[in-house]
Amino acid sequence: MNNSPRYVPPPPPRIYIVDEEVVTVQNLVKTLSKDGYVTEGFITGQNALLQVRDNPPDLTIMNVNLHDGDGIDLMQRMRAAAPEMEVILITDHPAIDQAVEATKKGAFNYLKKPVKLNTLCKTITDALGLARQKRRKNLIYQGIHGTDHFGEIIGAAPAMKGIFKTISQVAPLDCSVLLQGESGTGKELIARALHDNSPRRDKPFVSFNCGAFADELIANELFGHEKGAFTGAVSTKLGLMETADGGTVFLDEIGEMPLPLQVKLLRVIQERNFIRVGGTNPVAIDVRFIAATNRNLEKMATAREFRQDLYYRLKVVMIELPSLRRRTEDIPRLASHFVHKAATRFGKSVPILSRDILIELARYSFPGNVRELENIMERAVALCQGRSLRLADLPPDILCQTNAAEQIPSNAPPTEIRDLEMDHIARVYQETGYNQTETARLLGISRTTLWRRLRKLPAKSH
Repeated sequence: MNNSPRYVPPPPPRIYIVDEEVVTVQNLVKTLSKDGYVTEGFITGQNALLQVRDNPPDLTIMNVNLHDGDGIDLMQRMRAAAPEMEVILITDHPAIDQAVEATKKGAFNYLKKPVKLNTLCKTITDALGLARQKRRKNLIYQGIHGTDHFGEIIGAAPAMKGIFKTISQVAPLDCSVLLQGESGTGKELIARALHDNSPRRDKPFVSFNCGAFADELIANELFGHEKGAFTGAVSTKLGLMETADGGTVFLDEIGEMPLPLQVKLLRVIQERNFIRVGGTNPVAIDVRFIAATNRNLEKMATAREFRQDLYYRLKVVMIELPSLRRRTEDIPRLASHFVHKAATRFGKSVPILSRDILIELARYSFPGNVRELENIMERAVALCQGRSLRLADLPPDILCQTNAAEQIPSNAPPTEIRDLEMDHIARVYQETGYNQTETARLLGISRTTLWRRLRKLPAKSH
């Protein structure tokens, strides 16, 4: 008796046909069904969108012009629900600019009606081949990394799994995204993941820190200047917006952008063009905007410290990044990752993470979040002299804080986390001789963030 497992062939590819012409839908469904495909036809985009969530197709053949909407917009919404799906767009009235837009936003191909059957069949075969490659790569990736990675982002906490799902849904869409979370939570990693999984992945990813420049320099850095715009402008300079054309602009610490510059940024987002400093002619750009902040922009907008119209333009999709205190279950895997990374960089053998080390890390409040954890593990590996990391390899202030937390009586009122953070910042600031650059480096936060937090300390502390 043969007990070997019986080969089960994969199911045939599923194809959706979406066209406002009933005859076109019927003919394609009939023809492709004879070729062995599972086909479903729709004469409205809304019905196709409702169905895609329960039965995602491998491929959709869709008319650009539909009675109930734009085919390119529908394509993006469907791909958010079925990221591995490929799309072939067809149209009665082809236009070069529309073809370019469709391809940029993820279409596999753009064909003119009526489409020759042999051309369509060849395009379908190629599109399904690409869809299979995507699935295979995803399966291999999941087999290697499990579910606790998304690119370079590590996390198995429920909050992080939710973020990974949101990235998968939003990355293919050409909409603005606002990332909100404390300093050091990995906002730039999320921004890069959105870019790397978007149709713009082969174009530039340009990052700009709005809190790192003086007010008068921000416009020059973002928009560039014309020759002779000011003393010293001996030639035309391209700004970051222009160099990112076709790609993604990541605006970090957007809450620090001065109000006059917010007006200019809003205009760029709305009109997709700008004028260089000292110039008169508008420069057209095609970029996606991702912004990040560690401040509450909604409250700032209410207090008129941030433009409300810009806030709503940026937060088409909002992703809230949890602090490390809210995902302590990720500390062991993050610490292990950073230990391996540091050991490789220093050319040392990878030391063992002891249980005592992990216990101390779990007790610590991490005001600098994941970035601070990376700095701590890098320091520990640099100081380690044996096969295992010791408590002595951790910074003294971590042990002081965790020991102090143990001494709080069980019946005492809960200590506010922010109070512990401020005490820790004050202690590190004092130990560095009130050196802001060194304090920010040790805490794993930017100098701008440190400066804002130092303002909240009593005068005698700084």
